[in-house]
Amino acid sequence: MISINAPQIGEEEIEAVVKVLKSGILTNALGEGPMVKRFEEEFAKFVGAKHALAVNSGTAALHMAVSSVGVNPGDEVILPSFTFVATAEAVVLAGAKPVFVDIDPVTYNISPERIREAVSRKTKAIIAVDLYGLPAPLKPIKEIAEEYGLAVIEDAAQAHGAFYEGKPVGAYADVACWSFYASKNMTTGEGGMLTTDNDEIAEKLRLLRCHGEKEKYRSVILGHNYRMPEIQAAIGLVQLAKLPKFLAKRRENADRLTALLTCGAENLQLPIEPENCKSSWYLYTVRLRDANVAKRNAVVAKLRSRMVGAEVYYPLPIHLMPYYKQFEKFRLPETEAASSQVFSLPIHPGVTAEQIDFIGKVVLETIQQT
Repeated sequence: MISINAPQIGEEEIEAVVKVLKSGILTNALGEGPMVKRFEEEFAKFVGAKHALAVNSGTAALHMAVSSVGVNPGDEVILPSFTFVATAEAVVLAGAKPVFVDIDPVTYNISPERIREAVSRKTKAIIAVDLYGLPAPLKPIKEIAEEYGLAVIEDAAQAHGAFYEGKPVGAYADVACWSFYASKNMTTGEGGMLTTDNDEIAEKLRLLRCHGEKEKYRSVILGHNYRMPEIQAAIGLVQLAKLPKFLAKRRENADRLTALLTCGAENLQLPIEPENCKSSWYLYTVRLRDANVAKRNAVVAKLRSRMVGAEVYYPLPIHLMPYYKQFEKFRLPETEAASSQVFSLPIHPGVTAEQIDFIGKVVLETIQQT
C-alpha cells in the first residue's frame, strides 16, 4: 500500500534521541530544557516569528492560543466546520461557543464573507485553518478582525513551510498553532508549537504551558501541563533541518500528479494554489464533482484495493458530529458538499516518481470505471 503519509525518520533522529537519553535531561519543570529552547529558536527563525513555544501536541497549542487571546466562558469564536475536530475542541475547552461558518468551494478554507455575516457582540476571536497546507485568506480576515476588535488565531497544523502574501504563514495572525503529529510535514511523534510576535501573548503562553508558574511552585494563573519533552525537541531539530527537502519533494510529487490528472479526468477538481499562496502540500486533495458520498467512497475503496492509500479528510464536518450539534452554525452547503466529494492521494516525500505515475494511472482508470 502506498500510504497517504509516512514519517521520514533516519539515523540522525535516532542519534539525537540517544544523545538526550545519555544526557539524563529528559524534561524541565518550566518546559524550557536545552533541546526545547534550541528547537524554539530555530523554529521561530524558520517562520519569521519573534516568539516560539514548544508544547506536547497541536491540540494543546490550540487550547493555549484560545486562552491566551482572552477568550472567556460565554464568548463566541468563529471557525470553519471543515477541519479536524481539535480546532473546535479548543474553543469548547476554553468555555466558549464555536460558531461554524462556510468555506470557499475551491480552496476549502474559511470564507471571509461568511465570517463577516457571523460576527456578533459576543464574538471574541476568529480561527482560520490552513487546510491541507494551503494558507487561509488571512489578509481579509485580519481586516475584519481589526474592524470589530477581534483576535485572529491561525491553525497552521498542516502548513509548515507554506507562504501567504510572500510571508510564512502566521504573519497575519495574533498567534499561530502548529502540529508535529506523525503524519505532518515534519514530526516529533506528538508535539506542537505556538508562534507570535506579541510579547504579552507569549508571556501568557509560557504560564499556561506549565501550571501557570512563573517560577517553580508559584502559580500566578490557572495553567496546564503542556510541556514538550526533550526527546521530542531533539527529533524536531533534526526534522526541521530536513523540512526544506521534504517540502521540495512534496511539491515535485504534487506537480507531477497534477500533470498526469489534468487532461484525463474532467469530473475531477484538482487542488490549486492562488497567486498569493504557496502551499506546503500536506495533502493532495481532489474532488469528484457531482458525486454523492456513496460514489466517492466507492472510488476510494477501489483505489485502496489497488494499493493506493487514498483517504478522506474530513468525511463528517464538525457541526454534524453528535457532540457539536448543540452549537450555533450558519448554513454550510459548501462544507457539506465538499465533505461528501473530496479525497486525498499520497504525495509525501517517501513516494517515488514511479509511484506517482502509478497513482495517476490508477486514479484515471478508477474514475472512468465508476
